[in-house]
Amino acid sequence: MSSIKPYIALLKSRLSMTVAFSGTFGYLLAPIEHKPLGIFLISLAGFVLTGAANIVNQLKEIELDKLMKRTAKRPLPTETLTPEQARNFGYVLAVVALALLSYFTWKAALIGLISYILYGYVYTPLKRVGPISVFVGAFPGAFPPMIGWVAATGHFGWEPGILFAIQFFWQFPHFWAIAWVADADYRKAGFKMLPNDGKKDIKTAFTIMIYTLFLVPLGFVPYLLHITGIQSAIITVVAGILFLCQTFYLMMRPTDKAAKWMMFGSFFYLIIIQIALLFDKV
Repeated sequence: MSSIKPYIALLKSRLSMTVAFSGTFGYLLAPIEHKPLGIFLISLAGFVLTGAANIVNQLKEIELDKLMKRTAKRPLPTETLTPEQARNFGYVLAVVALALLSYFTWKAALIGLISYILYGYVYTPLKRVGPISVFVGAFPGAFPPMIGWVAATGHFGWEPGILFAIQFFWQFPHFWAIAWVADADYRKAGFKMLPNDGKKDIKTAFTIMIYTLFLVPLGFVPYLLHITGIQSAIITVVAGILFLCQTFYLMMRPTDKAAKWMMFGSFFYLIIIQIALLFDKV
């Protein structure tokens, strides 16, 4: 059992489960009859694909992870697993995930492949370049609900587009709140993810607010597209306004404490709107 634990740790299970839930959310929101097997397979595909991308990320940051307190005890920095073991495991997971998505449609598998490449091979090295990494990382971060919808319906359109857009703009306050809180650790590894020259000040808080502002009107669009009803539209808009208020608080008090509250707020926001949309599905 102890030999399995390092492999499980490579998956970053909490993150992978969160992403898998977003993919399942998109699948369940689609206007089709959902069977238990389909729900299980799309959830598994999302979890496994995210785990595979996380392994690429860790393989490329072994030496950097050794420098940060939050990552120093991972399997690769501690040499619990060799890079070759992790690499082989990651490739197997990627193949399994893409095969599962292909079971639904090649379109879902294609988006999954793009997401895997962007996160592992583009976003990861850009973290040491500048905040452009957050923009690039927002794409694979926003793909899961789109993948779920396309897996269910077999086609693109405005519906998966708006699910993508909401999660895309959500990525910026979410990632930047994390980067703000973990700034000291990130600096040790040379990560440059905060905007405005990486300063934790009112200017950076204002930039975060601008991106968060988009979530308010976007929350109403699923209703306009007849995906969901008016009740969820009200909930998502109100949730967006409350989340926006957290950015105002960060502007007034640009502190780590305010950023941490905003980080937690970002998790609650996404969970609340996804549940609201599912329960109010047309």
